[in-house]
Amino acid sequence: MVSDGVTDEQIQRWADEAEAGCDVEEIKRRGRGRPGRGAEPMQVIALRLTTEELAAVDAYAQREHLSRSEAIRRALAAYAA
Repeated sequence: MVSDGVTDEQIQRWADEAEAGCDVEEIKRRGRGRPGRGAEPMQVIALRLTTEELAAVDAYAQREHLSRSEAIRRALAAYAA
């Protein structure tokens, strides 16, 4: 067993994949970065929250089984509606 929860078996699978090579055309088709959420490009914004505001967002996200980003998006959508 290797540190940080990575097993010897996982390392071997990664090594096998690397040795087998990759499909360059598939990577070009897929593109780089995270997959989009829609047809339009998304914008990344910086947002400053107080400790209390962030705790409230995180509590809501945990209750609803959402990521922090999705919780914020839902709050903004509710506000805009």
